[in-house]
Amino acid sequence: MGELWTFTTMAPSKKATPVPLSKKANLAFPVARVGSSLRKGRYAKRVSTPAAVFLTAVLQYATTELLELSQTTAAQKGRCTIKPRHICVAVREDPDLNELLQKVTIAGGG
Repeated sequence: MGELWTFTTMAPSKKATPVPLSKKANLAFPVARVGSSLRKGRYAKRVSTPAAVFLTAVLQYATTELLELSQTTAAQKGRCTIKPRHICVAVREDPDLNELLQKVTIAGGG
């Protein structure tokens, strides 16, 4: 006679591990930290997640651009290490960065 009950063994359900927003957006800078800084700064009543992702992407782009220009300036001088002077020269030579950082003083930049 056949079995009245059939038992199936199911694999225990695995919980999905949360993926960081930085990884989802393919960014190296921390999206969560920028978002919490926006919230703590009280710049607005509410701050959306896409706003934090966008600001993080802009910060990462600006930093990458500045470091690439500084690296080029240091390489032209025959140096391997980026010094504050290289950053200052790179900022003053690039019209966009010069406009953005017009009233900024870089310590040790000369």
